[in-house]
Amino acid sequence: MGQSEEEDCFPTQLIDGKGEFNVEGLDTFVKKTKLSDSGLSYAVVAIMGPQSSGKSTLLNHLFKTSFREMDAFAGRSQTTKGIWMAKCVGIEPFTLVMDLEGTDGRERGEDDTTFEKQSALFALAVADIVLINMWCHDIGREQAANKPLLKTVFQVMLRLFSPRKTTLLFVIRDKTKTPMDLLEPVLREDIQKIWDLVRKPEAHKNTPLSEFFNVEVVALSSYEDKEKVFKQEVAELRQRFFHSISPGGLAGDRRGVVPASGFSFSSQEIWKVIKENRDLDLPAHKVMVATVRCEEIANEKLHHLATDESWLELQKAAEDGLVPGFGRKLSSILEKYISEYDAEAIYFDEGVRKEKRLQLKSKALDFVYSAYATMLGHLRSNALESFKIRLEQSLNQGKGFANAVRDAQQSCLLVFDKACEDAAVKQATWNASKVREKLSRDIHSHASSAQTARLSELTANYEKRLTQALSEPVESLFEAGGKETWPSIRTLLKRETEAAVTDFLDVVTGFELDHATIDDMVQNLKDYSRSIVEKKAREEAAKILIRMKDRFSTVFSHDKDSMPRVWTGKEDIRAITKDARAEALSLLSVMAAIRLDERPDKIESTLFSSLMDGTVSDTSSHNRRLGAFTDPLASSSWEKVPPKDVLLTPVQCKSLWRQFKSETEYTVTQAISAQEAHKRNNNWLPPAWAIVLMFVLGFNELMMLLKNPLYLLGLFVAFLLCKALWVQLDVPREFQHGALAGVLSITSKFLPTVMNLLRKLAEEAQGKTTQGVPEYSASQSYRHQSHSHSIPESVSSNISSLADDDAEYSSPALVQRRSTSNVRETEISEM
Repeated sequence: MGQSEEEDCFPTQLIDGKGEFNVEGLDTFVKKTKLSDSGLSYAVVAIMGPQSSGKSTLLNHLFKTSFREMDAFAGRSQTTKGIWMAKCVGIEPFTLVMDLEGTDGRERGEDDTTFEKQSALFALAVADIVLINMWCHDIGREQAANKPLLKTVFQVMLRLFSPRKTTLLFVIRDKTKTPMDLLEPVLREDIQKIWDLVRKPEAHKNTPLSEFFNVEVVALSSYEDKEKVFKQEVAELRQRFFHSISPGGLAGDRRGVVPASGFSFSSQEIWKVIKENRDLDLPAHKVMVATVRCEEIANEKLHHLATDESWLELQKAAEDGLVPGFGRKLSSILEKYISEYDAEAIYFDEGVRKEKRLQLKSKALDFVYSAYATMLGHLRSNALESFKIRLEQSLNQGKGFANAVRDAQQSCLLVFDKACEDAAVKQATWNASKVREKLSRDIHSHASSAQTARLSELTANYEKRLTQALSEPVESLFEAGGKETWPSIRTLLKRETEAAVTDFLDVVTGFELDHATIDDMVQNLKDYSRSIVEKKAREEAAKILIRMKDRFSTVFSHDKDSMPRVWTGKEDIRAITKDARAEALSLLSVMAAIRLDERPDKIESTLFSSLMDGTVSDTSSHNRRLGAFTDPLASSSWEKVPPKDVLLTPVQCKSLWRQFKSETEYTVTQAISAQEAHKRNNNWLPPAWAIVLMFVLGFNELMMLLKNPLYLLGLFVAFLLCKALWVQLDVPREFQHGALAGVLSITSKFLPTVMNLLRKLAEEAQGKTTQGVPEYSASQSYRHQSHSHSIPESVSSNISSLADDDAEYSSPALVQRRSTSNVRETEISEM
């Protein structure tokens, strides 16, 4: 073979003749051939057969490899030792071929067949295709065709490995004139007999050979006699190895195949299992002594370590707190006793000595590990406390939460790592990764708790801000109650919520939360602001009856200028009552449902059409007979209003309206009574028919007065005197307590009042009083009930002033007592 082919196939000894696995050589082979890049797209071919049967020659011609071949002129001897491997040149996919040491070699002798069995078992376990190289004239012979070897391999394979379907390609060398159609059945029968005789596990007791192997047979001519024909047949056989792992290919079943990157490790483990299955003799006497003595020395050193003063002091110091240079001190103590062991065990068997030294080291490290773990615990606790302090300081300085956590964590972990390096023990391979992970988890846990507390505090502050910004204004808007109430509330809610959310987002940015968390927090803040309005709405809805009565009283008792009404008889009580009730009903419609979503509804129109227009009370016998009456308020929900937004159901509104009307009827009755009383007090004229009758019957007397003006003047003077006496005596007030009491009171005051009036008239006549006329009254008891009057220059002007002033006087108490129940019932029923 040429040099280029050697470089392409990279022949490597995988296992030497002593059974040692060439790990380094395999790793080099994998690296040079780039086997790891093949994934699952690779195949393994192995060849086994008798020594000097031309296995290597066949592989070199079949796969363009460069295995060492036997020199026929130097005599027949062992050429391949152990197991060799190479890359098949020019075959796709990547195909790896293994050349096994020949069986029945005289170099190993008749009794040493262990390696032959192990190598054959290794080939069957690793390879997808196993070539069985045999002579044509051995077919049908009991001790030929590797029958004993195949029998052993089948049995051990079933016991050790999870079965995989392997292709057994029997290559018949130096075929004769006997047709293959006659030889192949004989060969297959021999193989089947071997399989049937193998002791199988219970699970595979009746499993046929075809479940584990695909048996193929091919015959080749003699290489020495018919070299040209041999090469041609080999070239044809080579074509079968192209795409061998494809469905229907020569490789057959690929169950359990490992990726190419794991081939090296898998091969080592398989060989290890095979090697451990070998029967071994008892240890030699020398080895046995070394084992016992080295173990005694190791136990002695462990005892000395446990009672060492330096170790006990170091252990106690580690339990109390941090120990500077802990790792250096402990390493020195361990090195002392391991060196003493080496000095005492130096003359014993090297293998045993090293093994027991490793055991001593392992036990010593296990013994002192508790102190090391305690030290790491102190380091972790100190680092965690340092993190808490640094975090709090950074937050107090106004640094963002996430940045503060990162900086504090990085600083604390750096200090922890340096302290762990100081505590590291030279003889151990311990690492503080688990403690560091726990520290990281503790830091994360504290950071999460601090973050939760900060966010809770931040949320509480903004909720308090929203409460202050919304509660009183919303309550004020509800008290005002009108068509613009809910639009105003929505505007207020949107403005305050957006302002709070904007400020909240500015603050929460420093926490570096994910968008989903921030969105949830913002949504919670919006929900909270909405809940404030909803809560306040429900509180106001519970007081709606009081609000309605207050609204009715305000509108009914005050005019458009917000001045208290005086019922003088000119007011339209029916219209005023309707307006006041409309205002109250408007307030009820505002509080019937929550309207924060700007959805149109028909609550106001339904209430006004049902309650103000009287459709609800329209229960005439005609409608009842026809069954056409439907009450829009006979429902527990409003149209187009979600149940969660309902404050007052239609039924509740109807009930509230009835109660409202019942409780406000008295106010209307009082107004009607006051108006009627005022009319009576200011209407002293007789009815119109009486006036006409008096004019007809007294026509002659009237004409007489007109003809004699002196009579008319006398009557006028008498009228003025009577009017003056009426005002001075306050006749209506005196008769409030009954007719008898009024007569007695007027009788007792009549003479003093007349005398006082005559005295004033006399003074006027004498001219004693020229300009200002002082206030006067019949007695001191009337002074606080009468208005101040100015007496003009003449008596007639004084009397006229008193009469005119009395025309505007009204007393609510008086009109209340003079009202009659008939008038109240009539007026209310008409409204």
